[in-house]
Formats: sequence, structure tokens, C-alpha cells
Amino acid sequence: MDPDSINLGLFVLRVIVGVTLALHGIAKFRGGIRGVGNWFAAEGLRPGLLHAYLAALTEIGAGIGLALGLLTPLSAMAFIGVMTTAGWVGHRKNGFFIIREGWEYVFVLAVAAAAVAATGPGDWSVDNALGLDWSGPVWFVVAIAGGLVSTLLLLAAFYRPNAPSEQ
Repeated sequence: MDPDSINLGLFVLRVIVGVTLALHGIAKFRGGIRGVGNWFAAEGLRPGLLHAYLAALTEIGAGIGLALGLLTPLSAMAFIGVMTTAGWVGHRKNGFFIIREGWEYVFVLAVAAAAVAATGPGDWSVDNALGLDWSGPVWFVVAIAGGLVSTLLLLAAFYRPNAPSEQ
């Protein structure tokens, strides 16, 4: 296959998925971060406002990192962690399909980030400009494992779905 075709495909995937996540994080601020915090607290993440800020900033940072192809497997790891947490806390109970507020959407975004960790960001990336070649099966596993472990640690420390709601 033509290397430019591969680089174009990776570039489009990285930018669309990364910018989508970054905009999702920005929307948390534009729509009212306190409201997001109240919703997070109602879903069981305590304190809700802290987690609203953490989610928004992680979405912005991981999204921009993936879009740029910057420290790609680490950006993918953060991306996977925030999407896995969202899937578990906010969407799991609704089943798979997004039309019922299910976990389909966050799953697809997390898988796209994992795929980029496996393939690498391509030649049209900051990582390539810096001479970083962090890709392949090991980085794929690192990104997924790191994202899942971060979710498990966050849930163990802060997820209290049956506690009275407070920020």
C-alpha cells in the first residue's frame, strides 16, 4: 500500500477522533462545569466538581495529543481511561446502543485511540518529527492496560453510586 495513503488515513483518524474528544472536554466548560459536577456526583463520582474538571481537562489534553500525534500511546492511554470511566459510570446501565444513552460511542472512540497506539501516528505527526517510534503491540497493550488500570483506580477511590449526592 502507498505510504501516503496510510499516513493520510492515520492523520484523518487521529484528527477527527482527537478533536472530537477535545471538543467534548471544552463543552463541559462551555455548558457549565458545575452542572457537569452535579451530574457526576449524582452518577456516583465524588467529589463531582473535581471529577468534572479532571474529565474535561483529560479529554482536552488527550484529544489534542492524539490529534497532533504527540506522545501517542500516552495520549491514547488517557483517552482510553476517560472513555472507559464514562462508559462504566454514565452509560453501562443503558446497554450498548447510544440511541439509549448506551456505551457504544465511548467504546468506539476508545478503540480508535487504541488502534492508533498500535499503528503509531504515522509520518505526519509530532512524534515522527521528534523521532519517537512508540508503536506496535507492546504500546497497544500499554495504552489499553494503562487506561483500564487508571479507570479501576479512580473507581476504587472515588466511585460511590449509592452514597448521598454531594459535590
